[in-house]
Amino acid sequence: MSSTTESTSRRKYKRRTDEERIADLEAKIADLKAREDAKKRKDDPLIREIPKIQRRLRKFAQMAAQVDRLDVANSTTAFVASLDRMARSDRLKPARLITDEEEELAEGEA
Repeated sequence: MSSTTESTSRRKYKRRTDEERIADLEAKIADLKAREDAKKRKDDPLIREIPKIQRRLRKFAQMAAQVDRLDVANSTTAFVASLDRMARSDRLKPARLITDEEEELAEGEA
């Protein structure tokens, strides 16, 4: 290719303006502050109990489904889902929630 065709071709991306870069950095700062607040609150006993009660309620829902009490299983599952949403909100955000895979690994070790 000749140098004239390279210079006339346009970029496929757009450079960010200073305002956009500043806004991105401010968003990162806000995220870091939220993480710091979550670390401070992780000693709250309520937050520490959320993953434990979620595991227990999931087991209970599974047992209810096995004995054909789907109404109880569905109600329990709905409660666990709402508890999970509350735990993931800014008010009750623990440092880290236990995933289902980690829960299964912990049950296998016990």
